[in-house]
Amino acid sequence: MAAWRIPDEVLAGAEDSPWVLPRHVFTGRTDEQIAHPGGASFTAAHSALVPPGSVLDIGAGAGAASLPLADRATEITAVDTDQQLLAEFRRRAEPRNVAARTVVGQWPDVADQVEPVDVVLCHHVVFNVAELGPFVEALTAHARRLVVVELTERHPLTALNPLWRHLHGIERPTGPTYADAVAVLAELGIHPDVVRWRRPPRAEHPDFTTLLDITRRRLCLPRSRTDDVAAALAELGYDRGTTPDLGSSGDDVVTVTWRP
Repeated sequence: MAAWRIPDEVLAGAEDSPWVLPRHVFTGRTDEQIAHPGGASFTAAHSALVPPGSVLDIGAGAGAASLPLADRATEITAVDTDQQLLAEFRRRAEPRNVAARTVVGQWPDVADQVEPVDVVLCHHVVFNVAELGPFVEALTAHARRLVVVELTERHPLTALNPLWRHLHGIERPTGPTYADAVAVLAELGIHPDVVRWRRPPRAEHPDFTTLLDITRRRLCLPRSRTDDVAAALAELGYDRGTTPDLGSSGDDVVTVTWRP
C-alpha cells in the first residue's frame, strides 16, 4: 500500500485534490444493480439468504452490493465513512420494504456497533486496507452463514498506469492482486471459494468532460494539461462514447466467499 503513495514533487504540482470520490459513479452502479442484479457475488449472497436473513454491507456506498438482495433480506446494515453515500443508501432502501440501518465509520473500528448477521458483504474495499488480517477477522466474526468479498483482479488504480507513464514518466505499482488477498486469507486459516468473472463494460460518468476532469485530478495535473489528458485517453481507446471510471473499479472481477 505504501508503494501507491504519490511522489511529493508530483503532489506539489496538483491544483486540485487527487483524492476524488465520484459519488455519481457509486449511485449509478447501485441503480444498475437494483434494476438488473447479477454477477457471481450477487448469486452467492442471494443463495445464502435461504431462508431470508440479515445482511451487513461493509463499505456499502449507496448499496450496490446489498440492496439487490432486498427480496431475501430481513434487515440490511450499511457501514461506510461517507455520510452522503449512506443517505443515498437510505433513500433507495426506503421503497424496497427492508429494514435498513446505517453506521458511519471505518471497519473494523466500528465493528462493536454491529451485531452478527447471516451474510456479510464487502465489495471493492480490501485494496484500501493496510492491515487486512484484523479487517478480515472482524468480517468473519460477524457472519453466521457466509462472507462475500468482491474485488478486482488487481488494484483498480493500475488502470491509470499507462497515463502516469505517458504524462509523468513515472512507473506505478502493478499490484497487489486478488491472489495476494487470498494468500492473506490462507495465513488466517481461511480457504475460500474463488470465482473470476468479467463485468460488462458500462458508461459510468455522465459525459466525457467529467471523465476527463476526474482523471486529470487523479493524475495531479493542472487544468492547463487538460488537452494532454484528453489526447492520452484517446490513445487508450477512451473517447466521448466510452466513459468508465478509471481508478475505482474494473471489469475483471473476483468473488471470494467463505463460511465462518
